[in-house]
Amino acid sequence: MEKVLVTLVKSPNGCLAKQKATLKALGLHKIGNKNEFVESDTLKGQLFIVKHLVKVEKI
Repeated sequence: MEKVLVTLVKSPNGCLAKQKATLKALGLHKIGNKNEFVESDTLKGQLFIVKHLVKVEKI
């Protein structure tokens, strides 16, 4: 299982409520916040929703 580092790089202001809720579920609140996750299908779906707001790096 690979781990990924997800970083919030753009502000969610003006985004859809679903996208803001996804960021909250990922634990990303402020620009520059980072969180580490184990790669899964659920995570891939969440990242697809907010792909324009985050940067994903494999660890």
